[in-house]
Amino acid sequence: MLRHRTRGLLAGLCLLVAWAFAGGVSPLQAQDDFPTRPIKLVVPFGAGGITDVVARLVAQGLSDRLGQPVVVVNRPGAGGATAAQSVATAAPDGYTLLLGTVGTQVVNKMIYPRLSYDPASFVPISLVSNSPYIIAVSPALDVNSLKALVERAKAEPGKLNFGSAGNGSSPHLALELLELLTGTKIEHIPFKSGGDAVNGALSGQIQIVCDAIPVVMPHQASGRLKALAITDTKRSAAFPDLPTTAEQGVEGMVVSSWNALLAPAGTPDSRVTVLRDALAQVLADPTLLARFQELGIEPMPIGNQAYARHIAAETERWSKVVEAAHISIQ
Repeated sequence: MLRHRTRGLLAGLCLLVAWAFAGGVSPLQAQDDFPTRPIKLVVPFGAGGITDVVARLVAQGLSDRLGQPVVVVNRPGAGGATAAQSVATAAPDGYTLLLGTVGTQVVNKMIYPRLSYDPASFVPISLVSNSPYIIAVSPALDVNSLKALVERAKAEPGKLNFGSAGNGSSPHLALELLELLTGTKIEHIPFKSGGDAVNGALSGQIQIVCDAIPVVMPHQASGRLKALAITDTKRSAAFPDLPTTAEQGVEGMVVSSWNALLAPAGTPDSRVTVLRDALAQVLADPTLLARFQELGIEPMPIGNQAYARHIAAETERWSKVVEAAHISIQ
């Protein structure tokens, strides 16, 4: 009798395991208790830029909700490709994530002929945030408006320079778009991060810089940078006296830094869901939203469908700029 019962139990267990692997729940999902250790959030630029600012705000919120530290790791280089490659080849277990940008997810595949990773291979957790840019100049450059800057650039083609967070970064795209819209030629100086580019403008190493409100505003207040325009369709509540690019005669100059949370290909759906739900709670938190508003940062829609629509629109938009500007990094 005991032998028959044991055989019955074993047979039932085998059926359960077979059902799980056939599409029910995997053993990992059935016994998962994610996360049980710290999570690494890789940022494709150095400290001090807007992507780093967003990463640290979101990481703290995720840590509070997941019950495990979310550690920000800065890995600058190659327009974000260094960081993206490191996450693409990481274990697909939800413990290594990328805070993607327009560079890592859209532009790098257009400008690098031998990209070391496939932007489409990541599992999207969700879009995170969007931050309009400010065009600012060193006080040593005797211009006080975007219109005056454009006139100066036209009078002295190739003599002005512009620092960015690296090839393929949003500020780099802003420069290329500005040149196309105004018929100017400005030398591009790539740095490892937006913070490094801003420091270059503060030290007089470069003349023009483009970064988000929380990065530029303190230096505008101290007089070490002159903010000329915001690259958005409307003025920002965080900087209401700063006119838009369109208000100064440059129509279509809309550029921002957006971020998305991504995981390596093959990350279990159950863990992606945990991370997405936690991020949704973070982006709905009144305290974080107030901080975002203060810094001129906007939360973006949650979910992989919103991410897919955004990537499609950004790909169409920036492919035209890359082609028209003949941007290619060998």
